[in-house]
Amino acid sequence: MVNQIWREFLAIAREEAGSPVVETWFKAISCLFWDTHKKIIYLKAPNHFIKDWIVKHYLPLLQKHLARLLGEQTITIQFVDSMPQESSKKHEDCAPTIIPAQVIPGLQPISVSHTTAHSTGHSRHELVKGSIRTVVRSNEKSSARAMFHEIYTFDTFVVGPSNSLAYAAAVAAAEKPGILYNPFFMYGPSGLGKTHLLHAIGHAIKKNNKKAIIVYQTADRFVQEFIHAIRFNKTHIFEAKYKNIDVLLMDDIQFISHKEQTQEAFFHIFNTLHQTQKQIVCTSDALPGDIAGLAQRMRSRLEWGLVADICMPTLETKIAILKKKAEMHNEVITDAIAECIAQSATSSIRELEGALIRVLACASLTRQPITQELVDKVLFKNSSYQSRQALDLPKVVRSVMNHFNVTLAELRSEKRDKELSKARHIAFYLMKKHTDRSLKEIGAFLSRKDHSTVLHAYEKIDAHKKNDSQLEHILQELERTLQN
Repeated sequence: MVNQIWREFLAIAREEAGSPVVETWFKAISCLFWDTHKKIIYLKAPNHFIKDWIVKHYLPLLQKHLARLLGEQTITIQFVDSMPQESSKKHEDCAPTIIPAQVIPGLQPISVSHTTAHSTGHSRHELVKGSIRTVVRSNEKSSARAMFHEIYTFDTFVVGPSNSLAYAAAVAAAEKPGILYNPFFMYGPSGLGKTHLLHAIGHAIKKNNKKAIIVYQTADRFVQEFIHAIRFNKTHIFEAKYKNIDVLLMDDIQFISHKEQTQEAFFHIFNTLHQTQKQIVCTSDALPGDIAGLAQRMRSRLEWGLVADICMPTLETKIAILKKKAEMHNEVITDAIAECIAQSATSSIRELEGALIRVLACASLTRQPITQELVDKVLFKNSSYQSRQALDLPKVVRSVMNHFNVTLAELRSEKRDKELSKARHIAFYLMKKHTDRSLKEIGAFLSRKDHSTVLHAYEKIDAHKKNDSQLEHILQELERTLQN
């Protein structure tokens, strides 16, 4: 049973997180045993590096889907060194890391931090056979520390020509919140550091003003929370919560597009905060004027302050980023190794870090030094993989835009005329077929929140091309363009 459950989970993870994540991390994990009475699923990692990375970066994915596949509301995920035994003594010999995973239906509350408040949740450490067992509760709220990623600070942000304006403005806004650059709007493709700077601003303001009330929120969670407030007739509480804060850090603001009531609520919150000189920082994948479905008055307000873009870094900046990230993992890589890894990742810093982690993971698992040969083996092991890595989402979409003579804003819009819908579906098809991006990332690139939209478009084009010679010809022409 557990093998089948794990195979189903890997299939889901491949769709949501992408093939590189599954191949690098989840395939290294073994699913040992499911205790139906204690509701514990036992997993085994080959080493602490893999286990720690999984727990730190992919725990929510494990929690969500394993609980659902097992038909439970609450389960416990336990990493062990060997198969669990019946006796309590032998059971403790496994020296596990226990992570109770609870799937709670409905809306999750926003993270609101008053830095002088104490956490209502708790975590504890237990001594087991000379090792530390960390028990983390899923309903734990650790106030300020839970909101901002501990490594996303200004000190860990690598500055280059592609992001220097955004970085300088973020520092200035954090030093004098509500006075300089308010609102502050950052835009650029996914995975280039916008969220890093948002967290860095939060860290800096919290450090300078311990009484500041700071909210970091993603726009999609903002929408969900507003819907929840309408459903239970609590919109006044919702608005009061946001209007009484000192700093609002809103990520991916494009997700409130085409949602009139949510935009109305955000409009009033924005006005209240701005009039009382409270700092507002927003990010998006496009300029306010290019976000389809965004009300004109919202666009104008987002453009009131400073608008700064973040672009793909230069090769030199990529190398600097890789060397700093390697140091954070207690590894040292040469400039030559860093340059080789940098050339394998073309679309985002997130992809860059993923390539580095694959190399570090392989070196750790095989106990090899990080050499040019190892990098080539991990990142360029076959030509088809290299070809897929060389293609990024913007490159694929540009080829579709040029062929159909449409704009990016039109592809991201809700317009459904026949030719535009065809171009959009073909773009989804090519992005899924020729890149290693997850369905969620592909959908988000064209402002689609539900990844099932991408899968539907892919299946539709794949089915029709067999009986539509014109469609087949268009696909072949676009694929030749991409290969060249």
